[in-house]
Amino acid sequence: MPGIDESKNFVPVKIAVLTVSDTRAFADDKSGSTLVERLEKAGHVLADRKIVKDDVEAIRAQVKAWIADKNVDVVITTGGTGFTGRDVTPEAVEPLFEKRMEGFSMLFLMVSYQKIGTSAIQTRATAGVANATYIFCVPGSPGACKDAWDEILVHQLDYRYRPCNFVEILPRLDEHLRRAKAQGATA
Repeated sequence: MPGIDESKNFVPVKIAVLTVSDTRAFADDKSGSTLVERLEKAGHVLADRKIVKDDVEAIRAQVKAWIADKNVDVVITTGGTGFTGRDVTPEAVEPLFEKRMEGFSMLFLMVSYQKIGTSAIQTRATAGVANATYIFCVPGSPGACKDAWDEILVHQLDYRYRPCNFVEILPRLDEHLRRAKAQGATA
């Protein structure tokens, strides 16, 4: 059965939260605040928090900076995953992925369908791994942020969660980079 293995110790991860919005500031960023409250309540560390406009280059630049930062294990973006002309988060972030996480998108869609019915079809939530960092892009509503965290991320970002979780494989996400460096050193 899936669940928490109480014999294991909790391992906090360092999470950066990016709100993508043309209209939000920290004072009224309910979605970003929802994620921050939940990750801190779970025992994780807020590595950084920013707000950027719905602009491909601005989004990509911030995510690239965080995946280059060894003090960031996970990036969660909120906003910009819909269908309007300004919704460009997937276009900004997906080219950075070394590996896509289709399972996250499918599971988020299933969770959303249970909560909002066929309106769930309007999400383009996405996730992947880049430079040994997990990246999750969720919609900009507080409800979607709650669903992503409460139904998926709180479990997968808990080292004690069984049968498996993202935290236990975090140290191995860069194996391909280390292997290439080692092979280059011997060539």
